[in-house]
Amino acid sequence: MINRDKYLQQLIDNRDNGFPKIITGIRRCGKSYLIKEIYRNYLLEQGVDESSILILELDDDRNIRYRDPIYLGQYVREYCTEKKKYVVFLDEIQKVYPIVNPNLTDGKHVAAKKTDEEIITFVDVILGLSREPYIDLYVSGSNSKMLSSDIVTEFRDKAVNIQLGPLSFEEFYNYTGGSKTEALYDYIQFGGMPLAVLKGENGKKEYLKELFETTYFKDIIERNKLRKSTSLDELCNIISATTGELLNSEKIANTYQSIKKEKIDKQTVEKYIGCFVDAFLLREARRYDLKGRAEIGALRKYYFLDTGLRNARLNFAFPDEGQMLENIVYNELIYQGYSVNVGIFDTIEKNKEGKSIRKTNEVDFFARRGNRQYYIQVASDIVNASTAAREFRPYFMINDQVQKIVVINKPINECLDENGFTIIGATDFLLRFIK
Repeated sequence: MINRDKYLQQLIDNRDNGFPKIITGIRRCGKSYLIKEIYRNYLLEQGVDESSILILELDDDRNIRYRDPIYLGQYVREYCTEKKKYVVFLDEIQKVYPIVNPNLTDGKHVAAKKTDEEIITFVDVILGLSREPYIDLYVSGSNSKMLSSDIVTEFRDKAVNIQLGPLSFEEFYNYTGGSKTEALYDYIQFGGMPLAVLKGENGKKEYLKELFETTYFKDIIERNKLRKSTSLDELCNIISATTGELLNSEKIANTYQSIKKEKIDKQTVEKYIGCFVDAFLLREARRYDLKGRAEIGALRKYYFLDTGLRNARLNFAFPDEGQMLENIVYNELIYQGYSVNVGIFDTIEKNKEGKSIRKTNEVDFFARRGNRQYYIQVASDIVNASTAAREFRPYFMINDQVQKIVVINKPINECLDENGFTIIGATDFLLRFIK
């Protein structure tokens, strides 16, 4: 079994809190497995009676009747009749279709149209069941109706959202074991989608490519009612190739035009990027002025939630290790609960002609969690003098007390250089330092 201890602990911490627990996240990252296997086994080990656990899989044809929201609510309440606590898992909740309020249809259950306003949805059922004092409710789902990052808005402040992701490097290594260096190389190439981890190299490649094409694109097109996928597809390739570069919609539109020899407006680019972010495929890192202490500007970096999915878009051409390591460091910082920005600051310098010019300097990440603050540069190596100079340069120009770190893709432990900067190998940083 692949352990998901962080997410299991979140479920444990929110047990019997009176709110429904909504498990969201990218498809195939293990949401159903988390609640139906890992958490269920935990409850049984804690002495919960199996008859007190109701698992209703709404993608099962035997449960078609309960895709009607009213019948679903009735069934759960009828099952939970004894005076004891029940744990209820509703899986694939997106299968529940909205109906018109039966009070307006002479008691008949009529599937709602898009133009109908007085409707009953799975949200109403979840909120209603969660108010029952004897029901501890957990809900998960997939595809366009349940993947969206705005699902929590549907519940406002009346639910707990637990957002699941692919395996972190820590989870991946705890499962695979062996050499940390080899594990990181494998993780850089193929990422941490749980089912991919269980396959051989060729199986990983085919699975990830098919997953992107037949699952994620289909969900995005369905949810956002997109007529054509060719532009979406090309934009995804562009972002895949420029992972970790500072981008805005105008720059992406210009790149698209140079490749496709046709124009695309900035609004369409922003819409499509929003689709990827909303479906949890991409995360965006905004710029942060390290001197002004505020987020600024439209430029930002985009990182894939899973490097294997990113590499699948480029047919597993040999990945830029520095670029992919940067992507992984960003994801792991988020996983460990840090707020992360791209750090920038301006300096006034002399050019070759002796004129004063304004120069914008960049630090890969400014990470904060509680009292911990770090500036982080990520590099494949710093043996080359020019590479070392490039990575260290911003640190020499920032006059503050924030710890300055350089993460390199080498199996070394944490140490300080002569300037007081922290040099640390990637696996030590990911598995120990940021925890």
